Amino acid sequence: MSGPFASVENSGTIWYILDRLCFLAGLSGHRILNSRFGLCTEQAVAVNGVESMNIREMQEQTEMRILSPYACPAAKSRGRKIPEEKCDVRTDFQRDRDRVIHSKAFRRLKHKTQVFISPDNDHYRTRLTHTLEVSQIARTIGAGLRLNTDLIEAIALSHDVGHTPFSHSGEEVLNALMPGGFRHNENSVRVLTMIEKGRTGRGLNLTEEVLDGVLRHSGFGKRKAEEACTLEGQVIKLSDKIAYVQHDIDDSIRAGVLSMEDLPGECLNLLGSTHSQRISTLVKDAIEYSSKLLQSGQYAVRLSPPVQEALSGLRDFMFENVYFGPVCKAERDRVSHVIEFLFRYYLKHPDKLPGFYLEIAREEGLERGVCDYISGMSDNFCINTFKDITIPRSFVD
Repeated sequence: MSGPFASVENSGTIWYILDRLCFLAGLSGHRILNSRFGLCTEQAVAVNGVESMNIREMQEQTEMRILSPYACPAAKSRGRKIPEEKCDVRTDFQRDRDRVIHSKAFRRLKHKTQVFISPDNDHYRTRLTHTLEVSQIARTIGAGLRLNTDLIEAIALSHDVGHTPFSHSGEEVLNALMPGGFRHNENSVRVLTMIEKGRTGRGLNLTEEVLDGVLRHSGFGKRKAEEACTLEGQVIKLSDKIAYVQHDIDDSIRAGVLSMEDLPGECLNLLGSTHSQRISTLVKDAIEYSSKLLQSGQYAVRLSPPVQEALSGLRDFMFENVYFGPVCKAERDRVSHVIEFLFRYYLKHPDKLPGFYLEIAREEGLERGVCDYISGMSDNFCINTFKDITIPRSFVD
């Protein structure tokens, strides 16, 4: 072989690079012209520095070609509040995902309760592992519907960063103490836009589609809640419920709070008797039924009515027997005391707040600064802070 690639003909390196470029550009094999080392002549990929597309642009072009017409491709994002120069490699949604993964709020999820507070067993879920399970389920549903899995992943990893210590028990206390209430989905948006620090200052400056999906991931069953503006956001809302109902059943059985015999048989008969069977049934049903809805002109991600009823039945069972049951209630009473004590303590001693939250208190009011500080705490940090304030040093040392 003659030409610029002759010296590497046997190495396969150039072929691999060209193959990847053509794949990213959305070219099929028959459009790689002339020979094994043919160039992607039907795309603006140049070898000698002439007009070319970067990797992000090629990914965006591929999305436009392969995603469902109902999907949200990165190239059609409504953008960020503060305009930024585009990345050469990552799409905007991939960039959002990476910003969340590298945030402190995301890392703290590993020490925040899912259901069982301060579990001694390493196998219980935490808020972080819940987030990862939501992401996995959502990406599977999204792939089945040919939606944008990068957007799905970014919303999934972001959706609970505003959760309090001690799960919904902490949320209930702050909701009662805060003027105007407290909701973790709204707080997640606040963390992403006001608390975390990014390259543009306060906030990570995420795209509108990600923030919308985070804000609207809550609400289920008979409660009417405004839907996300993208189908990807709607996938997260459904996947969140699929994940927590199933893994909370698994953890409750592991903790001895429930047994399989306690679960409503009519729900298991339809969904399956094992953890994996139930998730498989729910994921497949979501893909199949949502596909039918989209084909009929309905812009929605849903379960079929029988499967929806079975999932709601399990969810109602869990609320009655676990979330509001005697074991969780006893723990909830204890942690409620801790969080309420800390809230009132910092209202009386604002000088004890870290400087960042004291600045928020000056700008937005003392309650807001105290709430932001406490809601961001992990379980362990919250308990240790309570001990530091209430237990004399002589007893600790």
